[in-house]
Amino acid sequence: MAKLISTIKKEELTTEQLQAQKLEDLKQLVANNEDAVKQIFTILTELNDIGALEAASKLIEAKEEVAHIALGQLTRKPITNIMNNLMGVAGALSDMDPSTTAKLIDALNSGLDEGNKAVEADEKIGVLQLMKQLKDPDVNRAVNFGVHFLKGLGKGLK
Repeated sequence: MAKLISTIKKEELTTEQLQAQKLEDLKQLVANNEDAVKQIFTILTELNDIGALEAASKLIEAKEEVAHIALGQLTRKPITNIMNNLMGVAGALSDMDPSTTAKLIDALNSGLDEGNKAVEADEKIGVLQLMKQLKDPDVNRAVNFGVHFLKGLGKGLK
């Protein structure tokens, strides 16, 4: 009769065996991904040729100094003002209706085109011509918008 198995022995690999197994796994990985490995080495060679690897290495070596300088720059008054202004603009833009914003930008571009044409023509406009232009529906619409814009701006500034 056979003997009962009462214990299970787990085979533990030596350090050399583990290293050999890891090396074999790495060889298999490289063999299976030859094109990717070649591309990685090509990229690394290019980065080394332009000095990017050395620069990255130096940045990593000086990480504490770089972090100190970066934090010093980010906490300067002009930078904090920019960040606060950007957050304010982002808040204002989030309150605006996107279709209205798009319409306003299109109108602004159209106005810039017309204005550039007038500047290139170098025409002089007199008071009577200006009064006559107010009868033009497009000009009247823009003046009406401008007047009401200024009224709303004034209310907001109060």
